[in-house]
Parts: sequence; C-alpha cells; structure tokens
Amino acid sequence: MKIFAIGMNYAAHNKELHDTLLKTDAPVVFTKADSALLKPGKPFFVPDDMGRIDYEAELVVRICRLGKNIAPRFAHRYYDAATVGIDFTARDMQRQASQAGQPWTICKGFDGSAAIGDWVPLDVLPAIDSLSFRLDRNGQTVQQGCTADMFYKVDDIIAYISRFFTLKTGDLLYTGTPAGVGPIHIGDHLDGWLEERHVLDLNCR
Repeated sequence: MKIFAIGMNYAAHNKELHDTLLKTDAPVVFTKADSALLKPGKPFFVPDDMGRIDYEAELVVRICRLGKNIAPRFAHRYYDAATVGIDFTARDMQRQASQAGQPWTICKGFDGSAAIGDWVPLDVLPAIDSLSFRLDRNGQTVQQGCTADMFYKVDDIIAYISRFFTLKTGDLLYTGTPAGVGPIHIGDHLDGWLEERHVLDLNCR
C-alpha cells in the first residue's frame, strides 16, 4: 500500500505558507510510509521531539484497481471512495529541510502522520470536482475546502502519478490542503466533514 500526497494544490494555502498564489508547473508529489497510516478510531500521539506539528485537512481518495500510464479521461475508473484525512506535518522540520534543499520524508512521513476518516462511496457523493470538506478543532471550524478550488483535479493527479508509479488497489491519494493549517496540541479533538457527513473523529494525545 502506497500513500501519495500533493503539496501546494490550493492558492490560498500557498499564500499562507509560501507567499505565492501561483500554480506549480506540475503537481508537487511526495509519499508517506505505510506506517504513517492512522486508521479511524485511533488517537494521534503528538511527537515531543519534532517541534511544531500542524494539521492539514485534505480530501483523500482510494485507488481500487491496478493502473499505469492512465489517461485523464479514464482516471475516474481507478478510485471508488473518498474521505477526509489529515496530513500531519512537522512544520519546523519542513522549513529547515526546504531551506536546505532536502526532502520532506521525515517531516511528512513519520508514523501516524496520515490520519484517515471513514470511506464514503463515490456514488452517494456529488461530483468529485465539487466536493466540500472541513475540519473542526475543539468544536471550531479551522479549515474549509472545495475540490473545485484545486489547481490539479483528482483525475489529472492520478494520470500524472501513474506515469511514474504503478497504482495498486488500496493505495491512497491525499489531494492537498486548503488555507487554515495550524498547530495541534495534546488534548485537541479534530472532526472532519465531507459534505454533511461526519467522517473523521480524532483525539490528540
């Protein structure tokens, strides 16, 4: 099982972190280790030795069949469900790595850094390119996003990734986070919503 994630896919988030609204030349792709997966119902244990840890709520889709070099017009056949996930990020470490021109492997892919909500079949949801989602922290909404605002749409991302990696059943794709990211602390409670469905319920310890 592989976990793919996309960076800098929402203009407002790019502005808050990188002071730019510009679209990247191609999707910014990184991966997380399989041990990063944090399944529904499991708490997130905040690392005490990695500095500031930020939440980044994202739409996540589940790959449902084997594919390589997938054309964008066929990409919709390769995923069958969506949910809200959190790409936990060691922000201090990420800034240091970026400044040094180093990869994001540790700051993005550490154990438990890929929280996932309950899956919702695509056939009961609106079109993939117009899905709304949000994240609440301790009862207050901190992030709201809509896939209509993504620079790179789900089908285009899948087509792009499949040029370099063979997609397999069970692989996950985190599609990028909207504006509003921020630090989490021990004792925080996070709730994720996909349209009006409560799909993620997460305690930070």
